Amino acid sequence: MLTAIVLIDAEAGKIPEVAAAITEVPGVSEVYSVTGEVDLIAMVRVREHDQLADVIADRVSKVDGVLRTQTYIAFRTYSKHDLEEAFALGLED
Repeated sequence: MLTAIVLIDAEAGKIPEVAAAITEVPGVSEVYSVTGEVDLIAMVRVREHDQLADVIADRVSKVDGVLRTQTYIAFRTYSKHDLEEAFALGLED
């Protein structure tokens, strides 16, 4: 599974609509409205490298109200939450 973190600048008056539209794009798992230099951060999770272009360049960047995207591809995940879920699959407490 490949994970990309996409920083998104959006038109100020359309941020909620842009976020909602991006959540509908297959491959987008979460969209966060954030403070700071960007308006939104989207998490994209796909199985193959070529799918990143389909999701980010062909879909997310073309959502009405998206002004600019900047993408970071994750090499490894370091998350206590994710590790706990992986070890708990199929097990009952």
